[in-house]
Amino acid sequence: MSDFRSVGFGRSGQATTVAVRNRVLRNTYWLLALSMVPTVFGAWLGVVSGFSMFAATSPGMSLLLFFAVAFGLMFAIERFKDSGIGVLLLLAFTFFMGLMLSRLIGMILGFSNGASLIMMAFGGTGVIFASMATIATVSKRDFSGLGRWLFMGVLVLILASVANIFLQMPAMMLTVSVLAIVIFSAFMLVDVQRVVNGGETNYVTATLAIYLDVYNVFTSLLSLLGIFGGNRN
Repeated sequence: MSDFRSVGFGRSGQATTVAVRNRVLRNTYWLLALSMVPTVFGAWLGVVSGFSMFAATSPGMSLLLFFAVAFGLMFAIERFKDSGIGVLLLLAFTFFMGLMLSRLIGMILGFSNGASLIMMAFGGTGVIFASMATIATVSKRDFSGLGRWLFMGVLVLILASVANIFLQMPAMMLTVSVLAIVIFSAFMLVDVQRVVNGGETNYVTATLAIYLDVYNVFTSLLSLLGIFGGNRN
């Protein structure tokens, strides 16, 4: 479970025209789709190179590496968000997130039906995103007020996730995964609507925020599918 809203990423700017809002939304969706390529490549490389085994056997070091590299890239993206460098940094960030995802992917592929579970999680995430994006686009209700409560939920999830790296409690993992799906699905609604309503004019930061929502929903859904649907060889 990964989110960086506590440092304010993806929440800048005010759009003034419908044309600007449509352009930002279109560019955000294109960049979001493109960001899946380095994510998949990073996950594949992590599995075949053995990095996933390192992440599994050294959770403490893996956590430190994650925070150091991820926060560094996040600050760099924010710094260069108005240039092509920002796009390249975002793609580098999504590659790294895919690399960190390889631990979970490797574990799921250990099941005889692992590949189908990954496709189910991918499809489920796509359905959730399409639903939230549609509601955000057509609804007249302002969902921005949910942000404060969702942020509090994210803080609880982060603390619980870090604690469970060392506690290894199945019940806590299950609870965190379910809550993460709910919270980050709602964040999709908030983040997409912010672009639609003109609250975000930079498609790089908009993509970053929505990518984190999608990433967290996918990993949480995949974890649940592994718990309840994984078949050992």
